[in-house]
Amino acid sequence: MILIGQYDSSFVRRVGIAMTLYGMTFEHRPWSVFGDAARLAAFNPLTRVPTLVLDDGDVLVDSHLIIDHLDSLVEPARRLYPTAEPARRRALKVAALATGLADTGVSLFYEKRLHAEASDLLVERRSAQMLGALAALEADRAGRTSTYWFGEAPGHADIAVACALRHMAESLPEIVDISAYPHLEALAARMEALPAFRTIFQPFVPPS
Repeated sequence: MILIGQYDSSFVRRVGIAMTLYGMTFEHRPWSVFGDAARLAAFNPLTRVPTLVLDDGDVLVDSHLIIDHLDSLVEPARRLYPTAEPARRRALKVAALATGLADTGVSLFYEKRLHAEASDLLVERRSAQMLGALAALEADRAGRTSTYWFGEAPGHADIAVACALRHMAESLPEIVDISAYPHLEALAARMEALPAFRTIFQPFVPPS
């Protein structure tokens, strides 16, 4: 398999980490959606990352779809989402909040970075959305006593949250003060210490 995209994207990183934890062999092509747009478009007409090229040549173009496919390749006991309800539904909800947080943050970063004058209304709205998601995630995590979100081993929910927090803290430090969310901060530190997180990592590089 070929994973396309840079690891400073929280979406690419969560896929790379999952594949590493699953012990899957893959080629990584750290292409930029800006600098490598033409090459990327040959695989993904949306020119977005992550893009995963499967061994049979099929191409998957969304991190949720990619994660679902990866889970289908391993036995249920090894899957990084719980297999039983309601834990599965709750883990999906946490991951959705985390990826929504990351997506909103990317939108806000581009609004501030790529426009001569950012829209005050959009900046205010995106900031409120991010802070709302962070508050919801902090409250959820504060109510749990397990080492990781849904037990004593890390899962997709933990990965998605930690990847989103790392990206937001580096790209929007004026918005995201991780110390204001101590339970999330502790979880992120625990995740970043894992070998897979140390291997699948790239400091944030703003588009030029």
